[in-house]
Amino acid sequence: MAGNSRRRGAVRKTGTKKGQVVGSGGQRRKGLEGKGPTPKGEMRPGHPKQRRAAAAAKAEKNRAKKAEGPEIIAGRNPVVEALRAEVPATALYVALNVDADDRVTEAVRMAADRGTSILEIPREELDRKTGGAMHQGLGLQVPQFEYAHPDDLLATARDSGDAPLLVALDGVTDPRNLGAVIRSAAAFGAHGVLLPSRRSAGMTAVAWRTSAGTAAKLPVAMATNLTRQLRSYASEGLMLVGLDADGSVAIDSLELAAEPLVVVVGSEGRGLSRLVRETCDATVSIPMAAGVESLNASVAASVLLAEVARRRRITGRT
Repeated sequence: MAGNSRRRGAVRKTGTKKGQVVGSGGQRRKGLEGKGPTPKGEMRPGHPKQRRAAAAAKAEKNRAKKAEGPEIIAGRNPVVEALRAEVPATALYVALNVDADDRVTEAVRMAADRGTSILEIPREELDRKTGGAMHQGLGLQVPQFEYAHPDDLLATARDSGDAPLLVALDGVTDPRNLGAVIRSAAAFGAHGVLLPSRRSAGMTAVAWRTSAGTAAKLPVAMATNLTRQLRSYASEGLMLVGLDADGSVAIDSLELAAEPLVVVVGSEGRGLSRLVRETCDATVSIPMAAGVESLNASVAASVLLAEVARRRRITGRT
């Protein structure tokens, strides 16, 4: 009978019989069971969303790691400007065999006068330290910025004997704008600047330089939750005034200027976030000529702070 012959090649090998075999161990039943909902793309290895999430996490980790250490201001003009502004510095790096001009000479002289270490290093090493920036043979190392606690800003303001004036930034991501706001805040009598810990520029080397050294004299604090911290200030008796292009009060009608005040400045693009706007006691606008685009965050903050300072001088609340 076909298939029963003992001739070579006519007999099926053991274990090759087609069909179900005895003792499957329940594998067939398990194979029919559901495995639950499909995981989100971010949780599935190899999925595009998972790869993007991993890349974003890695970038954030590198950014945080970089923020932990000192920063380097690169370029002859930026280095000279930072030294002139008395930005705290721990070392001046000069590339070996650099073509010295007046800026290099001035940078070395100012660093030496202040007791800042001057180190000559190969150009390749300076390239690495500055992350490939156009350093022109000069790099200035500044230490990691030490933020104050938000409560310290209010304590400093009350100790001054003047009506408290604080500046809070809501999503300002350009470090140059941050530095300019700090400079204006110091110029017009503010007692401190508050930043959110997320979606905001921090005190980088660029912000240090733009602040013209005032960041070393004016306390800058960082809040984990900006809205919650603003509400905490409000509970302490401070009025919250948000700067907004569609504000309900014109700047020349701001009666709250002489009161204990927090001036809140929105981001360069979208302005104040919804929760922050709802938290403010009033929103202020700056009247402008028709056809002119809105001012950027730092300029608008300067205009409002100047008006607050003017009104406080008139009322004697400075």
